[in-house]
Amino acid sequence: MTDPAPHRDGNCLAGPLSEILAVEPTAAWWRCPECARSGPLAELHVYGPEPGLTARCPGCAYVALRLVREERHVWLTLGSGDGAFRFTVA
Repeated sequence: MTDPAPHRDGNCLAGPLSEILAVEPTAAWWRCPECARSGPLAELHVYGPEPGLTARCPGCAYVALRLVREERHVWLTLGSGDGAFRFTVA
């Protein structure tokens, strides 16, 4: 079976992601896929700091994001998925 749509590699995400990763995080809004509640980042319930920060929906406790900082890296998981993004920080 052939792929019906050609794909590009992940480098094409650099521009669009730099637009959203460079903004003030407190201006971000979230929407819970479980209960459909939405609101500003400040409304999330955050637990931590060890082993990292976990932000949950205040309505149903669904995991919105996890942020774990290592010496030179930050790991970011969006939602309750198993995968994570690793960013190198100074």
